[in-house]
This record gives sequence, structure tokens and C-alpha cells, in this order.
Amino acid sequence: MSIEKINADTQSFLENLVQEKLSISNLIKTLREAEEMLQVDFAKKLNITRQRLCDIEHGRSRISPRMAAEFAKKLGYSEYQFVRLALQDILERDHLSYKIELKEAA
Repeated sequence: MSIEKINADTQSFLENLVQEKLSISNLIKTLREAEEMLQVDFAKKLNITRQRLCDIEHGRSRISPRMAAEFAKKLGYSEYQFVRLALQDILERDHLSYKIELKEAA
């Protein structure tokens, strides 16, 4: 099974779980809640302030692709989905109707 198929299935599952379109913001919030962690503890894990985490979770603060990759590493997840969602969020917030699909550089 390809990484694109796995990620498409994962995205569909997570969107079903959170009852809205998957974004980097609600992915991070869902992961924190799944781990039953307080914002202050999860923020420490990501090496950011609790307020920044709150802003990220509520879509008030953008996450750069680099920061998304760092969060993925710190949380033990693949960078692919985090970076893709961070880029997709940037496009959507700027009202650009494009879909992000990533491929690893050779």
C-alpha cells in the first residue's frame, strides 16, 4: 500500500473523528486530547508556550512547514501529514483553491 493511500485513509478517519475537515490545528488538538494531556504539558513537549499552543489549536496562529515537521518529530509521527496540512492551511487561509500533495525529494 502506498504512503498516499495510507495518508488518505488516515485523513478520512481523522476527519470522521473530529467531525470537520482536517487541519494542522485540529490534528494537534486531537492528538493532545487523545494523549489526555493538558495544554501546558503538551506545549512543553513541543517546546512552545501554552498560549501559543492554544492559539494553534484554535486556528489563530499559523504553523510553518518547518515547525510542523519539528512537531511531528517531537510527537513521534511522520512529517508528511504535518507538513502537508501546514501548507494546506496556509493556502486555505489565503483563499487559494489548491490541494497540496507532497512527494519526497529523491
